[in-house]
Amino acid sequence: MAERRIVFLMYHELELAGRALCQSEPGYARYILPGPAFRRQMEWIKQSGLRGVSVSEALTYPAQASVCITFDDGCETDLIAAAPVLREFGHNATFFVTAGFLNHPGYMSSTQLRELGAQGFEIGCHSMTHAYLSDIGESELKSEIVDAKDRIEQIVGHEIHHFSCPGGRYNARSLDVARRAGFKTVANSEFNANTPATNPYKLGRVAMLRDVPIEAFGALCHGDGLWKKRLSHRTRRSAQWLLGNRRYDRLRAALLGEPR
Repeated sequence: MAERRIVFLMYHELELAGRALCQSEPGYARYILPGPAFRRQMEWIKQSGLRGVSVSEALTYPAQASVCITFDDGCETDLIAAAPVLREFGHNATFFVTAGFLNHPGYMSSTQLRELGAQGFEIGCHSMTHAYLSDIGESELKSEIVDAKDRIEQIVGHEIHHFSCPGGRYNARSLDVARRAGFKTVANSEFNANTPATNPYKLGRVAMLRDVPIEAFGALCHGDGLWKKRLSHRTRRSAQWLLGNRRYDRLRAALLGEPR
């Protein structure tokens, strides 16, 4: 019998007509899907006999063919745009929230975060300030991981179990802090489908980019062709390691035409 595997999709803010994005840089906007495109993808999942599930549900590796849906950052569109579409098609999801972004323009308020959880969606943590975990020391890791977990739990009123790494950047030290903080999983942005054999502190996810044709989206949901994306991802990771995160980000911004 083939080993069960499940693809984790990674979304960010959704673009709505007449509403400004939280950020306008090209490097950010390339990860932002228009609301109708997201709805079409959720409809495709439903029509294809798959089910969108949360991280906790995905880790049971259910018999029904599934795809895990995750969101990063905690943008307000998680509640006002993504959640209604997910409910319409009977999907669940995990929303990884950047604790320090809450109650800022474009992001959910504490009240909205509680409402999102009350609708049955799973809440996770995406750090305190979105810092690259591989760049910071022990005390900062405590703030970004432990303190962020505590803040979100105080808002939603229950324990949270799942963490996602800002920018997909992490190292052994940050994973150890997350483990000791009580997180059961850590997700990154490496293009791997997960199986029961996957290290729960190294869960791969597939970043969703705007303007992906629906046929290509379907292939991603089934894990087809991920090896090609892994090669490209490893090239970027090598450049990040050689240049360092800050210099790599400056080079990337220049190539994308972002202002200094």
